[in-house]
Amino acid sequence: MTDPTVHTAHTCRLAPAALDEIHAFLDTAFAGTFSEDDWDHTLGGIHVRVRDASGLLAHGSVVQRRVVHAGRSRRVGYVEGVAVRADRRREGLGGRVMAALEEVVDGAYAFGALSASAAGASLYAGRGWTVWPGRIAVQGPHGVERLAEEEGSTYVRGVGGAAVPSGGAPAAEVLVFDWRDGDVM
Repeated sequence: MTDPTVHTAHTCRLAPAALDEIHAFLDTAFAGTFSEDDWDHTLGGIHVRVRDASGLLAHGSVVQRRVVHAGRSRRVGYVEGVAVRADRRREGLGGRVMAALEEVVDGAYAFGALSASAAGASLYAGRGWTVWPGRIAVQGPHGVERLAEEEGSTYVRGVGGAAVPSGGAPAAEVLVFDWRDGDVM
């Protein structure tokens, strides 16, 4: 068996067959709960794929979002569609995907953000991502709307040019994300 290889490409560089493969992979990995809006959120940025002779083993992407933080609108690298094939979990493939995504986040964005499932949270925490300690909101069609259900599951990397201190940001601080269809986060 050959070692899995990591492939990195922007959405525009992926052939329709590759995009179809990623879409089907994510639908399977998320047990049929990966909606068309979720798919749309995964597109338009950098995709990291890990594969071997058996096919696609892991995927993740980072897309640009606008987030208001500390009174400024910032370009943020938002991580989407991270999954590892069920029979290949706990082999470090998710870490390989995240390492490549973090390189993009660190080199191209003010900071990184993602919304973690309970199953995925340990991967991100183990890589130094921290739970945003303040409020989470979205600039919705009717103004700024708090997303209390996202508080505690939104992770960040490199806020303010450095990691969030262990004490975190003051609870009054808020991240206001741009609006999008489907699950905003």
